[in-house]
Amino acid sequence: MGDPLKMAAVSIENNLSPPETLQKLSDSLTSMLPLLSELSDIIPRDTLLWKLKLLKAGAAYANSRLHAVQAEVLLLASGKDNLLPSGEEADRLFKALKNCRVRYFKDNGHTLLLEDGVNLLTVIKGANMYRRGRQRDSVTDYLPPTLSEFRQTFDVDHRLFHLALSPVMMSTLKDGKIVRGLAGVPDKGPVLFVGYHALMGIELSPLYEEFLREKRTVVRGMAHPFLFGKKLFQRNQFVLLYPGGVREALHRKGEEYKLFWPDQPEFVRMAARFGVTIIPFGCVGEDDVLELVLDYNDQKNIPGLREWIQSINKEAERVRDSVKGEDGNQDMYLPALLPKVPGRFYYLFGQPIEMKGMGNLVRDRKSANEVYLRIKSQVEEIMSYLKRKREEDPYRSLPQRALYQATWGASAQVPTFEP
Repeated sequence: MGDPLKMAAVSIENNLSPPETLQKLSDSLTSMLPLLSELSDIIPRDTLLWKLKLLKAGAAYANSRLHAVQAEVLLLASGKDNLLPSGEEADRLFKALKNCRVRYFKDNGHTLLLEDGVNLLTVIKGANMYRRGRQRDSVTDYLPPTLSEFRQTFDVDHRLFHLALSPVMMSTLKDGKIVRGLAGVPDKGPVLFVGYHALMGIELSPLYEEFLREKRTVVRGMAHPFLFGKKLFQRNQFVLLYPGGVREALHRKGEEYKLFWPDQPEFVRMAARFGVTIIPFGCVGEDDVLELVLDYNDQKNIPGLREWIQSINKEAERVRDSVKGEDGNQDMYLPALLPKVPGRFYYLFGQPIEMKGMGNLVRDRKSANEVYLRIKSQVEEIMSYLKRKREEDPYRSLPQRALYQATWGASAQVPTFEP
C-alpha cells in the first residue's frame, strides 16, 4: 500500500556511511516482509466486506454534511497511493469544503505519515495552519525549526548553496575589535539588526543558518516596525530589519550596495521605547554571484512585461506611500539574472548600540534622526570595509576554496582575510 523503500528508511540515521545505510535499509525491508502474509489473517474476507459496507454508509452521511463544515481543513494527498485515489478525492473535498487547503506529495504512497521525508508538524507550519488561539498571530504562533527541519534545510537542501558561497561571518566586540563569528553579538535579546538588503534577499539563508548554528536562536524578520515590532521586542527576540525594503532588494543596474533608506527614523524611536540593542550590519558578495541582465527600468519599456508589473503592484500592500522619491518606490518585479562562477559572501556586524535609557528619543525627533543617520553611515562604512578587505582574501574564488575543502574536508572552515 505504501512505498516500501520510504517506509524502511524512516529509522535510518542520516550520518551513516553508504555501506551502513544499505545494510540498515536491507534489514528494515527484510523485517517488513513477514507482515504481508499476515494481512489476510488480520482482515478476513467477510470482515473486509462488512467494513466496506459500513464505510459506504458513513461516507454518504459525511458527504451530505460537508457544506456545513466551517473549520479550517488541511488535506494531505499521496501521488502514488495504490489503495485509494487520494489526489482525486483531495480535489473533490477541496471544492466541497469552504475553508480548505491541499498539499500533494507526488512521490509518496498510501501510508504517507509512515514514510521517510514527511513531517506532519513541518507540513502544518508550512501551510500556515498552526495557531495557539482562535485568531492567528504571526508572533505568538511562530514555532522555531526543529532539529530535523534544520538539518533538512541547511545540511541537505541548501548545502551546495552554502559550499558555493562559503560565507564569512564577522562581528565587532565592544572594544572595537573585529573577530570571525558572532561573539560580538549579544546572547540575549531584544536585539534589532539593521542593514543592507542584497539583490533578491540572497544574503538571508546564510545569515539565518549561522545564527541557528552559533547562537541557537532564530532571527525574526520585520516588514515594518509598527506592524508587530512591539510584540517581538517584548519577547526579547532577535529581529532583522531592512529600512531599504523592496527598493533595495530589487535594485537596478549599478546600484549594488546603495542604501535606499527613507528619511524616517521610526525604528530608532521604537528601539528606544523598548530599550533594544541595535546592531548595524552589512553584507557584500552579490556582485560575485549574480549579474543583473534586465532590471525594473528595462522591463518597464518592454510591452507585456510593463503591463504585468503594473498588475502585480496594483493590489500590493504599500507601507511607504507617504515617502517621496525613489526611497518610497516599493514596486515589485522579477529581475532577469545570470549566475556567475561564485565568489564569496562577507558579513560584518558592527558594534552594538545600547538604546536602554534613551527613552527621550521617542519624542525628540531631531535626536532620533541623528542616531538614525549614524546607523546608516555605519552600515555604509561596513560595506566599504568589506569590499576593500575581500581583495585580500586568498580564498575569494571558488576553485581556491574547492581545493582547500578537498584537502581538509567539506566541513572545514575556509580561511579568509585578517580583520
